[in-house]
Amino acid sequence: MKRLIIFSFALALVFAMAGLATTASAGGSRTLFIKSAIENPDGTATFPLYRGTSHGQTVWYILLDSSDGNDADARGINHAQKVDNARGTAAVQKVTIVDGIIDFPATVDFSPVRTVVPGPQGFPPDVAEPGAVGETGYSPLIELPNGIILNAPQIANDTGRADKVVSMDTTNGTVAYLETKGFQGGKAVKYVSTDASDPGVAALENSTFAPALDAAPFVGGDGTNSSRASLAAFLNGQTGANNPQRQGLNSALLDGLDPLNVLRWNPSQGRYSPLWDVHPAAWTEQAIAQGLNLRQKDFGDVKNLAKDGLVTGPGGAKFKAVGFVVNCPIVSSK
Repeated sequence: MKRLIIFSFALALVFAMAGLATTASAGGSRTLFIKSAIENPDGTATFPLYRGTSHGQTVWYILLDSSDGNDADARGINHAQKVDNARGTAAVQKVTIVDGIIDFPATVDFSPVRTVVPGPQGFPPDVAEPGAVGETGYSPLIELPNGIILNAPQIANDTGRADKVVSMDTTNGTVAYLETKGFQGGKAVKYVSTDASDPGVAALENSTFAPALDAAPFVGGDGTNSSRASLAAFLNGQTGANNPQRQGLNSALLDGLDPLNVLRWNPSQGRYSPLWDVHPAAWTEQAIAQGLNLRQKDFGDVKNLAKDGLVTGPGGAKFKAVGFVVNCPIVSSK
């Protein structure tokens, strides 16, 4: 794993299907959406590892979502029908299959060193440079020859491997990848953040910079006609590692913990997508003065706070999507 220069944290900017797996855990049980995954006590999840090729070199990737329900069930991954809306855009790269091996037109340079330097107030950071950069045309979304679209992030090749890869066993075909904590519908969720369309966001997430994801339709679209889903990322929530109300990018930078972003849908819902349309959220001075800046767990509640004038976008702007896309498939909820 590449050296992290200044500060390390994961930004996680992230339905009822028959047979959802439920796994026992300390203090209760979790619903495991990605059934092929195994969640570990160390904050990682183990996924099947697949070998592919790109430009004649070996690449390694994981599978997290499929546009087809039967295919998703067979693979033990999330069904995300909305990614089909990205078909024909630059957000999807068409792949070929040779002797059962997927060949990707574009891959990732994992050699850069990720650099994140917190700003005077934590967020925004003074420096945010990603540790992995996709080639022109790279996207984690791929279209198979049969038309199915998969979310298949590449995590390793000859240039190195993703910083969130904790261990990788190419012989047995498994990889342990760091998860990120957040909330959805009032419940705690865990997801994996693999790609982002903005370089600064990719640096904060510790994920691959994949600008092609910006072509996924469409900014502010959350319905079944879009390939995106809504996510609220607080900029100025409470801080303090032991503070039960802490949340947001300031906390992530200053406390070194997950920002606890708020995702609108989960994989049992038809409006779920792993492509999250980031809505930056800022508490107003009024809300902070009144002690209303409490940890939020439901996207609908955040929208209502914005309607009441207690939450805005950056600099007092309207609370809305700003165009960045983060690829963060939900693994489980509790």
